Amino acid sequence: MISLLPLKTLQNVEFRNLLTGRFFIVLAFRMLATLLGWWVYQLTKDPFSIGLIGLSEVIPAVSCALYAGHVIDMNEKKRLLLICNYVYVFLISLLMIPAFFDVELHFTGHEITYFIYGVIFFTGIARAFIGPIVPSMIPKIVKKVNLPNAITLNQATFLVSSVCGHAIGGFLIGFFGVKWTLVVIVSLLLVASLFFWQLNQQFSEHKKEEIKVMESMREGIAYIFKTKEILGALCLDMFAVLFGGAVAMIPVFATDILKSGAEGFGLLNAASDIGSMIIITTLSLVPLRKNQGKILLAVVAGFGMCIIGFGLSHYYWLSFMFLVLSGMLDGISVVIRGTIVQLKTPDHIRGRVLSVNSIFIMSSNEMGQFESGLMAKLLGVVRSVIFGGSMTVLIALIVGSTNSKLRKMQY
Repeated sequence: MISLLPLKTLQNVEFRNLLTGRFFIVLAFRMLATLLGWWVYQLTKDPFSIGLIGLSEVIPAVSCALYAGHVIDMNEKKRLLLICNYVYVFLISLLMIPAFFDVELHFTGHEITYFIYGVIFFTGIARAFIGPIVPSMIPKIVKKVNLPNAITLNQATFLVSSVCGHAIGGFLIGFFGVKWTLVVIVSLLLVASLFFWQLNQQFSEHKKEEIKVMESMREGIAYIFKTKEILGALCLDMFAVLFGGAVAMIPVFATDILKSGAEGFGLLNAASDIGSMIIITTLSLVPLRKNQGKILLAVVAGFGMCIIGFGLSHYYWLSFMFLVLSGMLDGISVVIRGTIVQLKTPDHIRGRVLSVNSIFIMSSNEMGQFESGLMAKLLGVVRSVIFGGSMTVLIALIVGSTNSKLRKMQY
């Protein structure tokens, strides 16, 4: 029997406004990621330059993550969300300068690339703040009984907007070019802010408490290392994404290997998200009942095999299907890992564990992009993707053989 709770949750007007605003802002972010990978590679023809985009963002994002959590706890959340939204509008608008006036200002390709890195560095700071704000607002907007469904709808919104952002970004680049795609991205951020203005204020419950950020970080890390199921799940997440980040090299595959152009690039970029969306929708109707630990290890290893297959393929639709399948396996992994972290974390330390978890996620995604660029520089693009997929399979085998608690985990 299909539950009607998700529909009841969507009857909450404030929750709908939050999700709609998040839809438009994630749509803009995914379009921006698609655009930047394409733009930088066209400027430099160097795969390593794509990796530096991730490094430019991850350094400030990870460095500010714990402090950002402290600020969010201490301040009114709606105001912070809007500030971050408009900071993004300002920063992305700066990219229009080289996009529209590169000829008049006599910018070289390398000068534009360095300018992009500089802007992305500051978006990394904004990302450290905006990333945790929306999830932290949901529990105060919906009733506790509806919280699991709200979290599922939030994740589904992210995936739909992610798929659309990758695909639409590629099509817009192909038909209208970089400059007008940037205009659309900034417009979407402004639309998102209109929905965020409709939210109620959420004041801090801890204004008078002094939170020691470094002490919180130590406690969170200590608990993670003590709880083997969480440690294993986070290690799988971090290293699988770190080494299996073939998506970062899609601009190179689309341009030089598959010869698919900007339109094909956008669809390839969306392929893994399409797979994730399909499987998460399926799991919401047919949840996993047992042996989740073993399933987690198997799907991570399978994800690595799909990355190897993508690296070896020279046919567009075969490459697309490998990415879709990798997204499906990653979607299963996301659901199991997220549930393990929630179930094994007590309420009194949940925020600190999740803040450390966010650092794992951010570092694995952006450092994975950097690792992909670096290994492409050293080994060549195809060999680097095969190497990354092989390392992902190896990590799954190592964690499975050394972490019996995760292997036996079921809920």
